[in-house]
Amino acid sequence: RISIEVMITTIQIHEDVKKELDRLKNKNESYEEAIVRLMHAVEEGKRKQKELLIEGCKEMAEENLKITKEFEAIENLDDWEW
Repeated sequence: RISIEVMITTIQIHEDVKKELDRLKNKNESYEEAIVRLMHAVEEGKRKQKELLIEGCKEMAEENLKITKEFEAIENLDDWEW
C-alpha cells in the first residue's frame, strides 16, 4: 500500500478578497480550485507576454537590419533625401 499524506492549511484573507474570489470562481468550484485556476491563468499570461515580447524584438531587429543595409548601400550621404 502507498500512503499519501495530504497537508491542509488555513489561510486568512480579508472579506473583500473572499468576495472577489466568490465572484471569480465558477459555480461548483472550490476556493482552492479557483485559486489554482487563476494561478495557471497568470502563468499562461506571463508566458504569452514573454512570447510576444520576443517576437516584437525579433521584428525590430529585422527592421533595424533592413535600415542598416539601406545605409550601407549609400555610397555618398550627400545624395540621401532627408
